[in-house]
Amino acid sequence: MDGAFWTVAVAAAMLVGMGKGGVPVVGMLAVPLMALVMSPVTAAGLLLPVYVVSDLFGLYAYRHAFDRRVLAIMLPGAVVGIWIGWRTAAAVPETMVTLLVGVIGLAFALNLLIRRSAVTTPRRPEVVPGVFWGAVTGFTSFVSHAGAPPYQVYTLPLGMSRTVFAGTSTIAFAVINAVKLVPYYALGQLSPGNLKVAALLAIPAALAVFVGVALVNRMPERLFFRLVTWALLLISIRLVWSGGAGLLPPP
Repeated sequence: MDGAFWTVAVAAAMLVGMGKGGVPVVGMLAVPLMALVMSPVTAAGLLLPVYVVSDLFGLYAYRHAFDRRVLAIMLPGAVVGIWIGWRTAAAVPETMVTLLVGVIGLAFALNLLIRRSAVTTPRRPEVVPGVFWGAVTGFTSFVSHAGAPPYQVYTLPLGMSRTVFAGTSTIAFAVINAVKLVPYYALGQLSPGNLKVAALLAIPAALAVFVGVALVNRMPERLFFRLVTWALLLISIRLVWSGGAGLLPPP
């Protein structure tokens, strides 16, 4: 844990915090960034407590701005998806899940960009699609912390305001991350050493939550959703690249 480690770790923690403050998709960059200095699996276990602590501040910031129906539909499916991820952790290659998530997110982001409109007329969330995408979100979040693309496939077309969209996302992933603590602990990814480092990283992450909230509140709505769409596109391209490379036979 030298200077390079702490530089990368603090930057990753701030990305987590800004994501919990509502800045689109930046939290997904934290694990890939940490993977520059440590194993991705170790990075995922190290950062999960940082996500959870940041969630507490995000919950406070968006306690009045969220869509109850979206949460009521998606979260039961997400819990099922986490359970499936736990039970199949040894059988499903992480690279396959990464590739699948990337393909879904890439197709959806390209569709939004081609139509040239990421903001739609508000519409009522439907139950069956919401439960399905909730389960996919929970599963992919458990396996590779990549729950944002499937989550956005369901929520972006609903036409929520940027504040309600950010708040609903923050609350949904706060619940998902809290539930993930149980299987992560059972799989041995929450070691005492990791928890000590996570406690230190929680400080810059918590401060960055309010930076994220300020950015969301000052950002024009159309720009916000365009940023969400482009972030989804870029993250999905990276996931496709990483997943595809992982499935190739070694040279």
